[in-house]
Amino acid sequence: MNPNKQLWEKGDFTKIADTMRESGTALVAKLGITKGMKVLDLGCGDGTTAIPAALLGAEVSGVDIAENLVAAGNKRAQTAGLTNITFQQGDATDLQALENDSFDLTVSIFGAMFAPKPFDVASEMVRVTRPGGRIVMGNWIPGDPTLVAQILKISSAYTPPPPEGFVSPMLWGVEQQVIERFGKAGIPPQNISFDKETFTFNAPFSPAELVQRFKNFYGPTMNAFEAAEKNGKAADLQQELEALFTSQNKSNNPNSTAIPATFLRVTVSL
Repeated sequence: MNPNKQLWEKGDFTKIADTMRESGTALVAKLGITKGMKVLDLGCGDGTTAIPAALLGAEVSGVDIAENLVAAGNKRAQTAGLTNITFQQGDATDLQALENDSFDLTVSIFGAMFAPKPFDVASEMVRVTRPGGRIVMGNWIPGDPTLVAQILKISSAYTPPPPEGFVSPMLWGVEQQVIERFGKAGIPPQNISFDKETFTFNAPFSPAELVQRFKNFYGPTMNAFEAAEKNGKAADLQQELEALFTSQNKSNNPNSTAIPATFLRVTVSL
């Protein structure tokens, strides 16, 4: 089985995505989406950004490697009464079901960055986006002091080293790497711009409960806990994550959570 598919089908990312809805909607509101615009959301999960784009009147295609998230996205769209959005299973490294120049806007917020073969991912995003269109990515930044980069950093200390040839998804948060990847796909550096923005995880429960959600439902954290358990270090990992989440919580109420995380917004003009 495709290990990337296995990772994202392992848990239930919808339980994490529930805390990301407000920021997803706010980000989409800034993308200049208009009625009838053709939008691809790559690595869409259950629609945190795809559904807000459809609500603005775009014709949206959501693609994700995880079949459980595709099913959850279609269910959310159906519940919302949206007929201008479809979710389908697909691989960001090979979008074989999608034709050249199909989309006005390709969006991937913390999605395609986790696919292997980053040069193939950049090439495919360029291929399916029409000339004059745009690609917008949201990518976590390696070494950043805010939440997600730190979760992945802490988790990696408890897991075995990755296989030979593994390319860290966090390199999508390095500007020079992004320029190189899109450059190979024919995009000149002057057509790529970068901004640092914030995505906030909001939850009506404590930071410790949010840690439990990551432990139970987020593939990378689930793997870290499984490895830590084998080494008798699961309690250490739990303690580190709870300290991280509590220290970064900006909510004045200890029984609710608001944790901002910095990401790199990449905009590519075709």
